[in-house]
Amino acid sequence: MSTRKPAVSDQFYPGDPDLLARTVAELTPAGVRRRQALAVVSPHAGYVYSGRLAAETIARVRVPGTVIVIGPNHHGLGPRAAVMACGAWLMPTGRVEIDEDLAASLLAGNDLLEDSALAHRHEHSLEVQIPFLQAARADLRIVPLTLSRLSLNECLELGGIIARAIEACGREVLIVASSDMTHYEPRERAEAKDRMALERLLALDPRGLFTTVVENRITMCGVIPVTVTIAASLALGASKAELVRYTDSGEVSGDTGSVVGYAGVIIG
Repeated sequence: MSTRKPAVSDQFYPGDPDLLARTVAELTPAGVRRRQALAVVSPHAGYVYSGRLAAETIARVRVPGTVIVIGPNHHGLGPRAAVMACGAWLMPTGRVEIDEDLAASLLAGNDLLEDSALAHRHEHSLEVQIPFLQAARADLRIVPLTLSRLSLNECLELGGIIARAIEACGREVLIVASSDMTHYEPRERAEAKDRMALERLLALDPRGLFTTVVENRITMCGVIPVTVTIAASLALGASKAELVRYTDSGEVSGDTGSVVGYAGVIIG
């Protein structure tokens, strides 16, 4: 049985359990009513930059017992579409078990997804989401997926695979797609590019999002996970998407000449 240890604690977020718990609590808005959702899109930079928006986004939705967390594979380790299908993740705020039944269902009957712990070993995009989810759900279980270099058709196929697995399990499951937006461009240009991508995301248009990002060279690192998530959400009956907020790293750093964009979105 695989046990994944934290890869970016004390880098992207505090590694001390008490400090991390306090940080998550301070970033999370009080008095926000949680509602059922099919999926969210949440940023994955260091908490100083995007933690408040990630907390705001997750605070608005009901977190069920199982969450499928989908992020880009920044390191290129392992297969293009990798699920860690068994074991657990050790986090400063506690151990999180993998929902092995749902993971097995995802792997069954397709050649696209592969079981790989290696693909997740150093990846931060999923890890940074977990403390916010743990704070909302003490008995949290996850199904972690990392994705890279998938075609549009493969994204749509994987979205269908995920939707069918969720329907077959007969339980409420939330999908969290982890993505930042444009990277290291002046604020005005980043906002213009991200506006084009968000327009397609909010229209629940997976084909439009994928092609817009590719054709306009938008450096949205999680475009593949988000495209997959939209496709899965549509198959599960999604009818709307809501922008929680858009911001960028310049709000914290003061440097608007080279920013990274962040967006929080709820799909229901």
